[in-house]
Amino acid sequence: MVADARGRTKAERLGFRIDEQTKALIERAAHLQRRKVTDFCMSALTEAARRTIAEHEALALSERDRTAFFEALVNPPRASDRLRRAFASHRRRVDP
Repeated sequence: MVADARGRTKAERLGFRIDEQTKALIERAAHLQRRKVTDFCMSALTEAARRTIAEHEALALSERDRTAFFEALVNPPRASDRLRRAFASHRRRVDP
């Protein structure tokens, strides 16, 4: 393993092929930010990955959904027979 300028260790490698136009675009953008292409790509990929994960982990509710959710929290519906059986089954399996 080798440490980079920021003290992070580099152990993994990611490689892919791109067309000439895309490479030129990336190189130009890196140059404009006065960064190495690798550093530019790492930052861009990391940010895109974080944004993608955040979008998929966040729950966005409409006003109607939000109202229904909080109503169910404040005034939960009565447990059905099916739910009671599921809890009883769970207790038997998990808490013998």
